[in-house]
Amino acid sequence: MPSAPAAPPEDRRSPFIRLADLLAGIEPGRQPLSAAVGEPQHAMPDFVGPVLTNNLAGFGRYPRAEGTPTFRAAAARWLAQRYKLAKPLDADREVLALNGSREGLFSAAIVAQRLADPAKGANGKPAMLLPNPFYAAYAAGAEAAGCEAVVMPTTKESGWLPDLDALDPDLLKRTVAIYIASPANPQGAIASADYLGKALELARRNGAFLFSDECYSEIYLGAEKPAGILEVAGTDLTRVVAFNSLSKRSSLPGLRCGFCAGDPAFLKDFLAFRWVAAPQVPEPLQAVAVAALEDEAHVARSRDLYAAKFDLADRMLAGRFGYERPGGGFFLWLDVSHLADDHLTGGEAAAVKLWREQGLRTVPGGYLARRDLTGANPSAGFLRVALVQDLPTCEEVLKRLVAAL
Repeated sequence: MPSAPAAPPEDRRSPFIRLADLLAGIEPGRQPLSAAVGEPQHAMPDFVGPVLTNNLAGFGRYPRAEGTPTFRAAAARWLAQRYKLAKPLDADREVLALNGSREGLFSAAIVAQRLADPAKGANGKPAMLLPNPFYAAYAAGAEAAGCEAVVMPTTKESGWLPDLDALDPDLLKRTVAIYIASPANPQGAIASADYLGKALELARRNGAFLFSDECYSEIYLGAEKPAGILEVAGTDLTRVVAFNSLSKRSSLPGLRCGFCAGDPAFLKDFLAFRWVAAPQVPEPLQAVAVAALEDEAHVARSRDLYAAKFDLADRMLAGRFGYERPGGGFFLWLDVSHLADDHLTGGEAAAVKLWREQGLRTVPGGYLARRDLTGANPSAGFLRVALVQDLPTCEEVLKRLVAAL
């Protein structure tokens, strides 16, 4: 019998480039409205302009790769106030400034591979484990580091988080780093402290780093704040690094200022890499970040607005598309698998229909994930919708969504 044809290679381009190609040549049915990009559009804090004005002289200096002492101290203070840390962080050794968390999550993979035990490649290519779906920077970093990006399934049955017990021991032996995200992007699942502790123990037992993406940590929709990996790690920060930024917390995606904190030995090598290969954060932008980290009022107002948007979604999407109110984040993750046809996945068909009929731009879930060991893309039947605008605009997004689907 002839062998089955090999599956075509996966499209590794940006989800948004793929979306542009999918919708190319299709006229929007109404005035275009985008719910595709996870770009917070809440009003920026009032202090941004004055702080920038007062620090303009900083644009006349090359910034240091590690960030200003003032910024690193502010990040350390914020982490100590936000989480139940076993000990205060050493701002000089355990905190670094980042040009947004995306840059740090990408670059950290390269440094992790440089520090990895050579035996990681003894029985196959060194691996980095990613939740599926995942933030594209994780896979880009893994592949830039010369590692295999291996996806870990996230399903409704597993609480939209990877099933750590299902990981193959042989795969773990060649694993250099494990990426986790809580709240998850896009499903909004929140990892418990017990789950994070289990992930950290698993990483350490197998000589891997644990990279915890916590950039949605302040967008939680219940009363309980999500746990953070640094509080779970206790006094021993070995092999653990947390990543955060001001993009989501303070609705400042254009600031491109974030930070990482954790294992001082790793951060020492990370800083050495960043001095030659990474973009620094201008000092005036770090000054804005300091002001943002020292003010919680604007964060609470923004969080209340996200909650109000999901209150709308609760009413308008109840019983539709497998909708569940997420624990955090600002995405809808909707099951539209019934729309699949011979040419398009459910997510693609929904995105095309919404654009053609309602002028609403959304992202097919399959563009945010990869095929798993079964050869199938588990997110192909899902659609991601970002509720990032003001309340009336998000209500319009929901109305168009229901009208078309």
